[in-house]
Amino acid sequence: MTDAPDPRTAGRRRTLLAATEPVRAAASAGALALSYPLLRGAPRGEPHGVLVLPGLLASDVSTVTLRRWLRGLGYPVVGWELGRNRGPTKEITDELPRLVERLAEQHEGPVSIVGQSLGGIYARRLALRVPRLVRQVLSLGSPFGMAGRPADDTPGARAYARYRHLHAVPRARGGLAGGLPVPSTAVYSRWDGVVDWRACRQQPGPRAENVGVHASHLGMGHDPAVLWLVADRLAQTRDGWAPFTPPARLRFLYPREDDDTAG
Repeated sequence: MTDAPDPRTAGRRRTLLAATEPVRAAASAGALALSYPLLRGAPRGEPHGVLVLPGLLASDVSTVTLRRWLRGLGYPVVGWELGRNRGPTKEITDELPRLVERLAEQHEGPVSIVGQSLGGIYARRLALRVPRLVRQVLSLGSPFGMAGRPADDTPGARAYARYRHLHAVPRARGGLAGGLPVPSTAVYSRWDGVVDWRACRQQPGPRAENVGVHASHLGMGHDPAVLWLVADRLAQTRDGWAPFTPPARLRFLYPREDDDTAG
């Protein structure tokens, strides 16, 4: 039996991770440039519509690298075009289902949704709201496990609370960490300095998985491990989804399983 972590030590670690987020995000950008030759062999699947949703206080500008990457793999990908993300306002909760419906009609089939941070929470809500229009969901550092619970003291929760008066979304019934009616991949990092990584994991199932990476919260959208993972997931066929297994040459980009389960 292991001892419980010292709250003071845990607090210092959270503070350090939050303070170093910008530097570590920049490091991910540098790693992307260095690893690009390896990433050129990323899987490519059936072209289908892909919607990329930004995180809290971000806009489509924050997802440019991710969208360019996916476009280069042959996917018709779009941003949400709703400006800065200030949380689930009435405009956002009304427009997102309409946007998914338009994309599904345009591309003649359900769309995959990739959401960064708060964008991943929107993606999971959309999968519950209009499952026939959603092919799969990928959430990147999205604390959906906090839905319907009291806010914690992370930087992300404090920022979200500042805009709560603008929000119109009701609490999700039973939370969002349970099973979805579509395949879903939840990406998390124990080195996340903005949200609690534990809240970014879902209940595993036949079509639900959690994948750990070494990225910072702000750097997930251009981290090499995340970009490969997203490409691999989008390459899955509609009827042949299988859990993620990194190729041997890129195994170093993903934490070992025993690291993932550590506190």
